[in-house]
Amino acid sequence: MEVNCPTCGKKVVWDKTSEHRPFCSKRCQLIDLGEWASAGHSIPGRQADEELLSEQWQAAQQNHQDNETY
Repeated sequence: MEVNCPTCGKKVVWDKTSEHRPFCSKRCQLIDLGEWASAGHSIPGRQADEELLSEQWQAAQQNHQDNETY
């Protein structure tokens, strides 16, 4: 079976011998990884509630400080 490389569109044979499938090369694989790392690609859905997470982190920090002994 053949598929198109998600990065450049080149035809790629889909089997065990295709080391970088579904990509045609390591270069295309790394380009795609870079897109994910830079938020160029994303999975649709709700954003994490950063304010809530921040409040929880601050509460945990305060609790840790309150429990420290000098």
